[in-house]
Amino acid sequence: MDAAATGIQAQNFHIQDQEEKPPSIIPIKVQESSVQIGTATVAGLFVQRLFRALFFVHILLIAILVICLAIRGLLSSHSHNFHPKKWYPPLLAATACAGIVAFTWQWFTFRNPSRALRAAFWLSPLLTCAVGVLFVLISSTASLTIGVIAIVLALILSLYACWVNSRFEYATKVLSVTAASRPAKTTTLINLSIILSILYSCFLVSGIGGATAVGTVIDTSFIVVILASLAWSTQVMKNTLQVTIARIKYLHFASGADMDSRIALRDTIKYSMGSVCISSVLVPIITVIRGSARAISLIAGGTDEFLFSCANCYSAVAATLVNYGNRWGLVQVGVYNKGFVQASMDTWEMLRRVGLEPIIDRDLTGSFCFLCGMAGGAICTLVGGTWTFAVHKSYATEVSIYAFLIGYFMCRIAMAWQQSCVAAYYIAYAENPRLDPTILFRIQEFQRRGA
Repeated sequence: MDAAATGIQAQNFHIQDQEEKPPSIIPIKVQESSVQIGTATVAGLFVQRLFRALFFVHILLIAILVICLAIRGLLSSHSHNFHPKKWYPPLLAATACAGIVAFTWQWFTFRNPSRALRAAFWLSPLLTCAVGVLFVLISSTASLTIGVIAIVLALILSLYACWVNSRFEYATKVLSVTAASRPAKTTTLINLSIILSILYSCFLVSGIGGATAVGTVIDTSFIVVILASLAWSTQVMKNTLQVTIARIKYLHFASGADMDSRIALRDTIKYSMGSVCISSVLVPIITVIRGSARAISLIAGGTDEFLFSCANCYSAVAATLVNYGNRWGLVQVGVYNKGFVQASMDTWEMLRRVGLEPIIDRDLTGSFCFLCGMAGGAICTLVGGTWTFAVHKSYATEVSIYAFLIGYFMCRIAMAWQQSCVAAYYIAYAENPRLDPTILFRIQEFQRRGA
């Protein structure tokens, strides 16, 4: 016991003193893992560097495109009957609203995880329904379609909230445990990320407005490209935070050690950006595939043999893909600097080995963060959409869509710290099942129920 305590004290000293030492001799645990890092394949390193280069090149090209579109839009707005004063203010107000909602969500979750969880699950369906009503009132063909989809989605989210109501107690315990010791300067890191995303969104809005002013077919393609860039860039911001905070929280859960957030962020940017960029593409796609597979399986049931077999086949494909890309792998990306695919495979195998797969399959953290994003996007849509509906109805549909996307992605950035804390908590438990009895009791509960 004395030797173990001495080891932990030594690790604490090393980590707190890390700013004065090169990465190769930072804490004992990280130094040991760096030996395992060297086994990364040449192909894996090449793919990581390729994605990192693609991301930064794409940022440069998007910046050039946005500047050109904004200048062209200003020069030609009058000749194309575009009204900048009726298009820009509602969308910029919605962007500012997105920042306010993002700050509010992360503060509320930290102060009262239980109420924040319930608020996300019950507010999101109501706000989504309100957005659907707004789109129906706009009365264009596209808005009517989106409005009906939003109202149906609101109904589905309401039913889902009722279905998972029994899981709230356990989810609240996990959120409370993981949020109990927030890493130093994490709030500053998250707030700076939100501010950066606000500025970046406003910059992209200027390009979208410039393309809208001219309104040719190629300009529509430019808008799609800019929105795709917004999605990838904000996902990279979110996953950079997740890798950084997951590393800090893992060390805290596993050994009680503390690590400077600035050092962790620097290491993430320097060593793990390739994996972050890859995960920002793969995880959303695989998550959608897995979610749709679950929905199809529930709908198929066992009544129709052909439909049931197709659903089983699709579910098997989704289950295979999860092995190669899942958000839990981001913890090992940060802690051991593994490639994302390798980290996902190793993490998923470890979670299965210790019996955590049914627990994380029913974990509500991902749903909670998603619904926070939905609620944030819906609030921004109501702000920007209603304003545009009042001043220039023909702009209302597109402004509402852009406002929703900005609000959704910004709130997901704000909630990245919570998702990474929970992921680090499960991975630390998987490596040391004696860490916390909360998860062990949950596993035993599933075993009693035959889950």
